[in-house]
Amino acid sequence: MNLHEYQAKELFRRYGIPVPPGKVAASAEEAAAAARALGGSVWVVKAQVHAGGRGKAGGVKLARDVDALCAAAADLLGTHLVTAQTSPEGLPVSRVYVESGSDIAREMYLSLTLNRERGRIALIASASGGMEIEEVAHQTPERILSVNIHPAAGLEPYQARELAFGLGLSSAQVTQFQSLAAALYRLYTDKDLSLVEVNPLIVTASGALLALDAKVNVDANALFRQGDLAALRDPSQEDPMERRASELDLNYVSLDGDIACMVNGAGLAMATMDLIKLHKGRPANFLDVGG
Repeated sequence: MNLHEYQAKELFRRYGIPVPPGKVAASAEEAAAAARALGGSVWVVKAQVHAGGRGKAGGVKLARDVDALCAAAADLLGTHLVTAQTSPEGLPVSRVYVESGSDIAREMYLSLTLNRERGRIALIASASGGMEIEEVAHQTPERILSVNIHPAAGLEPYQARELAFGLGLSSAQVTQFQSLAAALYRLYTDKDLSLVEVNPLIVTASGALLALDAKVNVDANALFRQGDLAALRDPSQEDPMERRASELDLNYVSLDGDIACMVNGAGLAMATMDLIKLHKGRPANFLDVGG
């Protein structure tokens, strides 16, 4: 289950992870009120959808006065945002997040996810953060740094320092990075997350580290013990067929093909889809109706 950015940043605040001040708004008027409450002269208006690539798709707008901010919010609210990570129909924008502008000196990338090959949580970082991180990972994988965390020991200080040095941070920033990484790890394990991503993690002009964006995915199998997070679910951001299947306790995943698959057992389902692809077909779904 995914969270919106504004929900993820509220979690960050609870765990002491530094984020810029911001407020969520469901109308242009609320966005203007949020800007006035935040103060300052520069704000960022961000469409709240469960997808990355918002910046390239026009879902993140800079405003230097309240009138421009209202116009930006009005342009986004009530629309469907199409990004590289959505379907052609896009996702509905019912809220925007109004955030104080930040003075950015550097952009980096930081995340925690599960390394399935090693069976351990991996802390991943790169000195090349921002909108081009996917291209960096594909074209120059050597610029992606990572450490695998032993489940008994947890994230150890030397591992965070190793990444911080690899990012070229100053000695004062290394200490900040250690604290931030430790807080992210506590959040990841406490809340049964499958992904927590900060892109970009910035260095401000004053040398402080700040999480400029926040992406949180929760392990759906653990929601029974994470009631506070389950309450944050936004069904409007989910595939309608997958949502209906979830209500019926079915293992279903929508795909982009045109050959439906209804199979008894996950292994047979995967083998069936492999055979369809082998013969140049395109599966429309994964549906396991029983073992």
